[in-house]
Amino acid sequence: MKIVSANLNGIRSAASKGFFSWASSQNIDALGVQEVKAQAADLTPELSQIQGTAQTKPLTGAFHFAQKKGYSGVGLYTHMEPSEVVVGIGDAEFDFEGRWIEKRFDKPGRKLSIISSYFPSGSSSDERQSAKFRFLALMTDHLQQLAAKREFILMGDINIAHQNLDLKNWKSNLKNSGFTPEERQWMTDTLSGTPLVDVYRHLHPLASDTCYTWWSQRGQAYAKNVGWRIDYQLATPQLAKGALKATVYKDQKFSDHAPLLIDYDWSI
Repeated sequence: MKIVSANLNGIRSAASKGFFSWASSQNIDALGVQEVKAQAADLTPELSQIQGTAQTKPLTGAFHFAQKKGYSGVGLYTHMEPSEVVVGIGDAEFDFEGRWIEKRFDKPGRKLSIISSYFPSGSSSDERQSAKFRFLALMTDHLQQLAAKREFILMGDINIAHQNLDLKNWKSNLKNSGFTPEERQWMTDTLSGTPLVDVYRHLHPLASDTCYTWWSQRGQAYAKNVGWRIDYQLATPQLAKGALKATVYKDQKFSDHAPLLIDYDWSI
């Protein structure tokens, strides 16, 4: 299995920069995208299904769009047909913002989910940071309940850098959204309590400059590699055991985020 997560910062913008041409060539089994910033009517067939090649299979998308135009929204493409698609987490505030799409692949003896999620950012205001904390509290219960019933991989833009290794300027960001003690503690508690495995960090425990997945669009942050690792694949332990290889793709720039690719030694 090759599973890829990418915040697109606008699905149409990323498409114009070659994202879907690249994705069709990668032999991907599941692709989660975040911040699609679109509505169902905006998606052409080329955006709702990723065309295959002679060597790769086509991928069909399912989406959770935000009610607000040009905002948030997530998608999940797979070539496997799901047994069920779950849209949203059952909370009106955050389902309005389009933050959760889950495909379930169930058969006798196994319950498996692949999820694309976009966690709120709190950087724009105290009000949004409060909303982010509400979302994290909901996620604590939601993920624990999910893990009690099924194996899953949650991929997406979590908007939290967990460790000092996960951002360039950690000392100057200790009070900033995405690196506050409370957010970092949520990540620690989620990994240990649910439990879940941060798959990239499991494979690369000491990676720093090569681990970043997001760069501010100010001050030449990308050129200077002043980045943050805020895009993750979090897996239940049994699935995480099959992780073989994790890379951040930077050969092409589709967004202010870079795709996270992880190969697993298991199949659906």
